[in-house]
Amino acid sequence: MQKILIANRGEIALRIIKTCHEMGIETVAIYSDADREMPYVKAASKAVYVGEPQVTKSYLQVEKILAIAKDEKVDAIHPGYGFLSENAGFALRTIKEGIIFIGPKPEVIELMGDKIVSRQAMKQAGVPVVPGSSHGLKTLEDACSLAKTIGYPVMLKASGGGGGIGMVLCENEQALVKTYASTKSRALAYFGVDEVFIEKYIANSRHVEIQVFGDNHGNIVHLYERDCSIQRRHQKVVEETPSPFLSNKSGEKMYETAIKAAKAVDYTNAGTIEFIVDEQGDFYFLEMNTRLQVEHPVTEQITGIDLVKWQILIARGEKLPKKQSDIKSVGHAIEFRLYAEDPVRFLPSPGKIAVFEWEKRQGVRVDAGYESGGTVSSFYDPMIAKCIFYGESRSEALLLAEKFFTSLKIEGIKTNAPLFLRILGNDEFQKGFYTTNFLTKQLVD
Repeated sequence: MQKILIANRGEIALRIIKTCHEMGIETVAIYSDADREMPYVKAASKAVYVGEPQVTKSYLQVEKILAIAKDEKVDAIHPGYGFLSENAGFALRTIKEGIIFIGPKPEVIELMGDKIVSRQAMKQAGVPVVPGSSHGLKTLEDACSLAKTIGYPVMLKASGGGGGIGMVLCENEQALVKTYASTKSRALAYFGVDEVFIEKYIANSRHVEIQVFGDNHGNIVHLYERDCSIQRRHQKVVEETPSPFLSNKSGEKMYETAIKAAKAVDYTNAGTIEFIVDEQGDFYFLEMNTRLQVEHPVTEQITGIDLVKWQILIARGEKLPKKQSDIKSVGHAIEFRLYAEDPVRFLPSPGKIAVFEWEKRQGVRVDAGYESGGTVSSFYDPMIAKCIFYGESRSEALLLAEKFFTSLKIEGIKTNAPLFLRILGNDEFQKGFYTTNFLTKQLVD
């Protein structure tokens, strides 16, 4: 594999470029009008213009991206995350053009992308799933009937959803009636299908995901867990590993279940099995993300494994570089997603970054998509950087994070950095006693 096109932008494009260049692989980046001066464009071996700022006219243009790939004679395409990364049609078209798709098989992407079908597949494999729909809801009456049977509160979800989009908490029938039509419309607008389903809402839960990897030789391993319970509107804000509440016994059970889930669909490349954990410690399958995750750096920190490199090795037909017994978890890592965002109103705050500087020290890793003088566009996700902190213990990692955000210099735009200091100063967070409603209960109010 000599040349890879990266069908993405920003910090994840830079992240992939870094590993490719370390492996001696040339990279082709694509950029829109809004991204001409972005750091990733300069870092790539070559950058090619893909279109106007709107994603529908640039980063979602399947035919245009494939045409660039063929013109540049690339061997493979890495989709990163977001955009086309979980688009089974794009993966299939890539393969049909004789180009390697760095990710799982298209049929697996399609299977796990449908939340209802994937629930059924996991249930058949003996993986516990949250009580709820066994099929898409046909009418509002069906929704009300099922919700009454399993008991309120319930989550109304889009079957093709992801990233927290198309999810609504319904405390009672009145709320379900009020949001049913709008959720279907939102599902159609974002995912192309208006099918929705219902799951029992598990209060005071934790959100824990297991990183898995599979090769084309039947080998599947896990790379431990990530706790993603610090969320706002179902969007992850802080992720850490190991989970501060998971015991060795419960962790092992979760790892075994994740491997079982991956084997059930003959999974290859990088994937994540996401679980919801209730107050009793019982866990249930939520979904499988068939791509590299935003929070993958914390796993890299505790295992010493370059996940992007593993993706490339597996895509070119090699076996997994390590057996399960050789993969160890050492130390503690935590990631904070730094956004161009009003820290009080939680609204995007795009604009020019006048200054973006931080103190470089051991244990601090910053995967930044921007630099001083760069402009955060209103056309894309406003994440500026992922700030990752690694120490021998959780307390050491948290202390590094506190020092970092206290001294961070970022001027010209508003960011959510003040929120991180509030989180770090919270007693419950310090002790690891937090759930998915932590931000709502402890901080936002």
